[in-house]
Amino acid sequence: AGFAIGLAFQGTLSNFAAGILLMVFRPFRVGDVVNVATVTGKVNEIDLFTTTLDTPDNRRLIIPNSAIAGTTIENLTYHKHRRVDVTVGISYAADLDRSRTVLQNCISLHEDKLISGDGRGAQVLLTALNSSSVDWTVRFWTAAENFHAVKELLTVEIKRQLDLAGLEIPFPQMHLHVSRRVDDAFVDTPSTEAEPAPIPKMLTLPASNNGRVRPRARG
Repeated sequence: AGFAIGLAFQGTLSNFAAGILLMVFRPFRVGDVVNVATVTGKVNEIDLFTTTLDTPDNRRLIIPNSAIAGTTIENLTYHKHRRVDVTVGISYAADLDRSRTVLQNCISLHEDKLISGDGRGAQVLLTALNSSSVDWTVRFWTAAENFHAVKELLTVEIKRQLDLAGLEIPFPQMHLHVSRRVDDAFVDTPSTEAEPAPIPKMLTLPASNNGRVRPRARG
């Protein structure tokens, strides 16, 4: 009976133990925005058995504590500052110095939202030589509560400034080279239709002594 009861309460006890760990070590608090168990939301309540999250589209999710303790916990609002990364590909025909200058201008237009200091600020980096474009990354440190708004503003400004400067954002392209080998010894002769073969004619022979008729083909 004790063994059966232990199996029945196995999930409940694991949630209880996970809830104790969450309350003791406090990886997040009520009001934090976290990404746990493939769900992103704002922590509304932490109980002994479950944790309640409110999603950005206003859904209430109740997650067992054992599912949270057994996965990676990402606390999106733990730090006051976050870095915005916007990657853009520019055509190979564009001048590198001019491309960097245009992207730097995008940063200067939003300096009021920039966090300066040691390890902060903004950067324009050439990150890759892609198959169809030269890839640049604009890094911009801002307050955590302004992360999504600043990322949209910076993305829009990069597109607008590149259009004004006449710098192309290329589409992925593929060049296909087809080569054809011509054999000089080949002579193209008109095809002639072969005459149809004669249709075999069936002959009926007189009945043999045993009364059976054997057909025979001619031609």
